[in-house]
Amino acid sequence: MGEIQRPGALYQQVATEIRNAIAAGEFPPGAPLPSEAQLIERYGVSRPTVRNAISALRSEGLIEVIHGKGSFVRALPAPTLTVDRGVIRKGSAYVLGHDWKAAEEPTVYRTQASATTAALLEMEEGGALFGVDRLLADPVTGTRALHRVLIPFAVADGTPLAETPDTEPAAIYTQLTAAGHKLTWQETVGARMPQPDERQALGIPEATPVIVSTRITYGTGQRPLIVEELRISASQGQFAYRITTSPARAVRN
Repeated sequence: MGEIQRPGALYQQVATEIRNAIAAGEFPPGAPLPSEAQLIERYGVSRPTVRNAISALRSEGLIEVIHGKGSFVRALPAPTLTVDRGVIRKGSAYVLGHDWKAAEEPTVYRTQASATTAALLEMEEGGALFGVDRLLADPVTGTRALHRVLIPFAVADGTPLAETPDTEPAAIYTQLTAAGHKLTWQETVGARMPQPDERQALGIPEATPVIVSTRITYGTGQRPLIVEELRISASQGQFAYRITTSPARAVRN
């Protein structure tokens, strides 16, 4: 490996090179990194630069420093919980693939559509929404999740949701079907670092991201009806989806 020559903060360049080496398998989980002296020689940089790079990787949770022994690639445990994200219809009712239990009473509030949620719901920014936040727990592993549902007033109007927006999601699907909608769903999954309140609520280890699924429920005419968001620690859970064939259709962007 030659000296670092790309533009940008030198320690960040070194951190990127080490990160790439870890991703390539040169330094597998649990393995020690080269010593400071070896990293200085490898990248042609100063000791403070190497130390800053190691500190950056440590803050990301990618490595751990054991006093008197050195730096080691962090061995992340496999997630203990697989969350089935399926939706099953039984007659006029719906059943969700995973059986969460409420860890606390839901929080119900009124809010307005942000630029992001307005785009998802195809409504005007600032439009009125019901919001319901839940802290959930898996009954077997105790793994926690945060669930949020946003329901436009226009969707809730004329349905029981106008009076009880904190209805369980599966029952919301049932009520929307009873209102004449033929439901379909689209879900996207991403990851990000947690906010302080999310980290506390979910019991997330330091420098661990959250996995975030965003599910849009569509009604007749592919009208977006509600948006749900589920957040879980990436070190504790993973999402599973059953894939089946379906008629060709345009993909919504």
